[in-house]
Amino acid sequence: MIEKNSMTVSLGSCFSTEMGARMAAQGYRVCSNPFGVLYNPASIASSLLRLADGRPFLPEEVIPRDTNPVREGRKPRAVSPEHRPIAPEGGGYVSFWHHGSFARKTPEEFLDNANAALSRASAAFRDADTVIVTFGTAWVFRHLERDVIVSNCHKHPAWEFRRERLEIEDIMHLWDPVLDCFRDKRFIFSVSPVRHLKDGLHGNQLSKAILLLAEDSLVQSHANAEYFPAYEIVMDELRDYSWFGEDTVHPSAAAVDKVWMCFADQECR
Repeated sequence: MIEKNSMTVSLGSCFSTEMGARMAAQGYRVCSNPFGVLYNPASIASSLLRLADGRPFLPEEVIPRDTNPVREGRKPRAVSPEHRPIAPEGGGYVSFWHHGSFARKTPEEFLDNANAALSRASAAFRDADTVIVTFGTAWVFRHLERDVIVSNCHKHPAWEFRRERLEIEDIMHLWDPVLDCFRDKRFIFSVSPVRHLKDGLHGNQLSKAILLLAEDSLVQSHANAEYFPAYEIVMDELRDYSWFGEDTVHPSAAAVDKVWMCFADQECR
């Protein structure tokens, strides 16, 4: 059970964000998605490790979130400390670690905001008893030049990336050391019920199956790992499209409330 005076860190896709927001509204101490929404197990694992070591973001990690270079056929480049122009409307600067909501007009503004959020979240993680982790998709994009799996492509051209699918063994390889390293923390895993239709219906189903099997393996092999069935509640218990929004992809507010009631009954006191 999660007690109100304990710290909880919530990372990952929609379930982590929604449960974190509802916990905060009920007076729980919670740090929710300090990098913005994250979707794949690799990015979530690397973000958690960055919280653990607190390593600040550097100027060379800042990239433009702007489609103008793409339209003009130029290859977007990392922004050096000496080059700090104001970004065009709708662009901004961000990093491959962050969701687009972290974009700011200048690299300096982005770094100030990102590092302030990182500092607060690192302190929260050190103090945390519970970590909520929600995987959204097993599909990832690897930036070829940097050879890293990114949290978000930020509208950069497709030729900068290679699309890959993590397998169960890949996820286990990433998360076994994390769970072993932080045995003092309780991890609650879940799978997001949001459909990633860009992967196609079959691709989405394969992705969710990989995530479910990987999380089951983690729970079976680690005493500090548990599973919460957010995916099953929405897809099996509610199942009807009336529980989804107009896009038929995201659960409705009523569906999220149902999941929260189940989570609160099980975890919150």
